[in-house]
Amino acid sequence: MPGGRLTQQERQQIALGLADSLAYAEIARRLDRPTSTITREVMRNGGPTAYRADLAHRATERRTHRRRRTAPPGPHAPAPAHGRDLEAVREYEETFTTLLMQSGLPKMVARVLTCLFTTDAGSLTASELAQHLQVSPASISKAITFLESQGLVRRERDDRRRERYVADGDVWYQSTIASARGNLQLAETARQGVAILGRDTPAAVRLENIARFVDFIGESIIRAAEQAREILHSAPETPSGDTDTA
Repeated sequence: MPGGRLTQQERQQIALGLADSLAYAEIARRLDRPTSTITREVMRNGGPTAYRADLAHRATERRTHRRRRTAPPGPHAPAPAHGRDLEAVREYEETFTTLLMQSGLPKMVARVLTCLFTTDAGSLTASELAQHLQVSPASISKAITFLESQGLVRRERDDRRRERYVADGDVWYQSTIASARGNLQLAETARQGVAILGRDTPAAVRLENIARFVDFIGESIIRAAEQAREILHSAPETPSGDTDTA
């Protein structure tokens, strides 16, 4: 399987595959590339309906040039944390960002959330996010506002009174619960339609089926989230340490 960056010819083949409505996996197979490489390439360059090979190639060249220009020069550059491969970290961040975008998050929101998930510090300030992503503070503010509205980020103050943003396991739990409760509200609204449209009408039957399905899914998600939180966040049991005494 070839490694390295995509060539301009490969990007042209991706564009042709998208025009033929081929799945990412099929395009990847034809190019002998991982499916994740094709998915990431398409999603960060306009998506399947707006992807253009020449524009994608120029955008990649600009990103590469920007990274080289902003990289710390010479032998005095700080060593990567924990001996990590910086290029591999960047590729992973792009892969994770692409996955979040596929789930429906806007690109900048997905990039911010990826940073928060992958930082060793466990939290970041707005200026740290802006510096890492090379974007304006206004872009970070908009992304954080969206993430807060979805329950994916919480704010806290550090010992220097700086506002920090956190996306930990508990935040993910809270977001899951909020989403499930939103589904239960949908079920309640559907049942209101049953009474208004007449219980024995085709429309009412359809709404009742929607309500029952959403009820079941929502309640199942809440139970699973609570069970997972209890199991995964509880302290592991320690051995009793009983020993035979003479």
